[in-house]
Amino acid sequence: METVISTNALRIVIAVIGVVILAAIYFFGRPRQPGQGRRVLFRRGRDERIEPVIGDSGAAAPETASRQGHLDIAMDRELDRLGATVAAARGAPAAQTPARPAPGRRPRDLPVERIVTLYLVARHGGHFRGSDIAVAAEKAGLKFGDMHIFHRLVDGRPDAGPIFSMANMVKPGYFDMNRIGELTTPGLTFFITLPGPLSALDAWDTLLPAAQRIAELLDGNLLDEDRNALGHQRIAVLRDELRAWDRRHEGTGPEIRMPPLR
Repeated sequence: METVISTNALRIVIAVIGVVILAAIYFFGRPRQPGQGRRVLFRRGRDERIEPVIGDSGAAAPETASRQGHLDIAMDRELDRLGATVAAARGAPAAQTPARPAPGRRPRDLPVERIVTLYLVARHGGHFRGSDIAVAAEKAGLKFGDMHIFHRLVDGRPDAGPIFSMANMVKPGYFDMNRIGELTTPGLTFFITLPGPLSALDAWDTLLPAAQRIAELLDGNLLDEDRNALGHQRIAVLRDELRAWDRRHEGTGPEIRMPPLR
């Protein structure tokens, strides 16, 4: 005996089957809860396939991130090195010559045993202008150089170090030549660092007329190391002290003679 299913019954059966399928899709398609694990991809070699590995998210993920991080850092470093090499090859000449030291650089192996200092201050609490200082320094035979200050050098021997130097009396003491027109300062500092390329007395005899010339050009007052007016008596005492210093160091320094300042 054949059973005949009515049209309504067939529709009901199809609807039930559809509901079951939708429920299965919903249940199995939901995101997994924490702790159920996740698929992590590892690349074993350059030309190998990427195989999925089922692993615990708390163990596999950090290891993968660490490997990738180290690889990225190493690659960045290599690219930086390559870029620097290419830039240097394009922008630099084929044969580079060593950079010359700035004028007035003191030899590194030469010890400092004494410093003789003079000050030049503006009158009546005034200020010197940077442009005037640069002009006066040039007229007195000084060169701008090492430490961004001015130096008097031995003619033909710039590598011997400075005979004396001139700095800004106000900290930090150097001169910014790119903004020299904006500079104002109440004073300048002259100093001899001993031993130097000349004997102490010869260095003093080079410093004093140059400092007097700059004082005349800038209309300032020369002071000794104690900030007292530099008079004839103090000059005589300094000369005696430096002569005695030379006697104690006779034969230990270079014998270079300077022409008189014009």
